Amino acid sequence: MGVSARALATIAALTGVAVLAAGCSNDGSKPKWTGPDGSAGGPSASASAELIKATFTAPADGASNVSTATELSLQAAPGSNAQVTLADASGATVAGALRSDGTTWIPATQLKYGTQYTATVTSAGDTAGKKITFTTMAKPGKTVNASTAITDNKTYGVGMPIVVRFGSSVPQDLRASVEKRLLVTADPPQVGTWHWFNGGEVHYRPKEYWKAGTKISTRLAVGGLQLTKTGWGTKDVTSTFNIGDSIVMTTDDKTHQMTVEQNGQVIKTIPVSLGKPKTPSSSGHMVVMDKNQSELFVGTDPEDPYRETVYWTQRMTSGGEYIHAAPWSVDAQGKRNVSHGCTNVSESNAKFLYNLTKIGDVVIVKNTTRKLAWGNGWTDWDKSWDEYVKGSALTPPAGTASPSASASASASASASASASASRSASAPAA
Repeated sequence: MGVSARALATIAALTGVAVLAAGCSNDGSKPKWTGPDGSAGGPSASASAELIKATFTAPADGASNVSTATELSLQAAPGSNAQVTLADASGATVAGALRSDGTTWIPATQLKYGTQYTATVTSAGDTAGKKITFTTMAKPGKTVNASTAITDNKTYGVGMPIVVRFGSSVPQDLRASVEKRLLVTADPPQVGTWHWFNGGEVHYRPKEYWKAGTKISTRLAVGGLQLTKTGWGTKDVTSTFNIGDSIVMTTDDKTHQMTVEQNGQVIKTIPVSLGKPKTPSSSGHMVVMDKNQSELFVGTDPEDPYRETVYWTQRMTSGGEYIHAAPWSVDAQGKRNVSHGCTNVSESNAKFLYNLTKIGDVVIVKNTTRKLAWGNGWTDWDKSWDEYVKGSALTPPAGTASPSASASASASASASASASASRSASAPAA
């Protein structure tokens, strides 16, 4: 069965933009053409003859040892209305879709190892089409896992980055080809990009916070793709998740107050106590990384030991900064800083926040003496968009330039890894 570019939702964002293209059903009817003025019409015989016929540029006809993550590269003139059919040796068809720029056709699933496939492309003025046959690679001896921090079908906050980790470090010269196979589709669509924290971890965030109610699908289409000099992706990894209400918690050390906003409206102001001078809290843009009703906090400084079971905890950094209940510091909350770096609130306020928030909700801390270290948690929002896109291995697509000068400007106008796999989380700070 042919697959038309006009009949399929576009698989997104491999050059950094998450989009969902509107489509029409493939009901077998002829394509409808319009003239330059938008009026109904059709191409003349001479115009059809002048159209460049769609053809495959890769893989080559008769090619062997083709990656099971291959895409079918096309050469065709705009408007050629290319339709691609792919089938294995048994005649079973493989679903797929064209990239938004029409340059390649992407199989919807990883191809089988050691299998012969036949691909056909037809286009306007060329109903006979062009055909190629190729054979995929044998199953590799060494594979590399890819994983995501996303839980399927879960609802996250508007600041949630898509965090992808690899079992081995992806070298610089392979990152562009890998990034191109990390597919993100958002509904409604938003511009976004990937950012490599290191060879083992890459994150995706939109230009501005996710819109509340967004539905997001991801496909780490790396099964059979070369990820290291000697290793290939084990399998594709897919996930879908939703974005809930916008929750933004902003704490100002000058006032010792936290302002809680829900969908742009202030719903509560909470007195807090931040880190004392010896152990200051970090200022920056963070998100909730983890939540627990209780955790045992154990200090690592022999000169300032503590061992305390703490309730209603929300982790903000891999270094151990949390929002949590601190009944022992209620007298200081709203007045002075006495914590080991955490945001202390009363038990009732901690429970209120815990019941309100989701992983991925935004936490902003301002005016402390310590700047948030890049990579100390899901710090994706602590860089401006213009700086963040520099972490992509691909050239940013047109339209991604940001007029804003800072992440905070972008954040305020709008209402996206974990610390590297090689970095372990530190002990929590009470």
